[in-house]
Amino acid sequence: MFHTRLRHLPLKTWLSLAAMLVASSTFAQSAADNTKTNSRDRAPSAQTADQQTNDRSDVAITRDIRRAIVAEKNLSTYAHNIKVITQHGYVTLKGPVRTEGEKKLIEAKAIEVAGAGHVKSEITVTPVSAKGTTPKS
Repeated sequence: MFHTRLRHLPLKTWLSLAAMLVASSTFAQSAADNTKTNSRDRAPSAQTADQQTNDRSDVAITRDIRRAIVAEKNLSTYAHNIKVITQHGYVTLKGPVRTEGEKKLIEAKAIEVAGAGHVKSEITVTPVSAKGTTPKS
C-alpha cells in the first residue's frame, strides 16, 4: 500500500528526494579523516571538552562565547562547531575553520568575553579543496 502512494507523488517531491540522496551520498564519500586531530587530543597535556569546569563563571564564559559564535550567521558549519573549553577563567578554542577570517573572528569574540590574555587558540584553518571536500592533513 505504501509503494502505491509513492507512485502518486508530484515530480517536485521526487526531484527533492533525488537531490537529498545525491547530497547524502556525496557527504558520505567525503567524510573527514580526523585521525591526527584525535591522536593529538589524546595527549595528556591536551585540553578536551570534558575538562570544562562546572564553575558558574566558567560555564557563563563558555555560554557567552558559544552564543557570540552562533550569532554569526556567515560562519561555516565548521566554525560554528569550534570547541570552547573554559578552566578557571582561561579559554581554549579548538577545531577547524574554513578561513583565516573565521579564525580571527572567533578569537575576537572569545577575547571580548574572556578578556585579553585569557584566550588560547588552537584553531586550525582547513579550506575546502577544489572537489568540495576537506583535504586530509
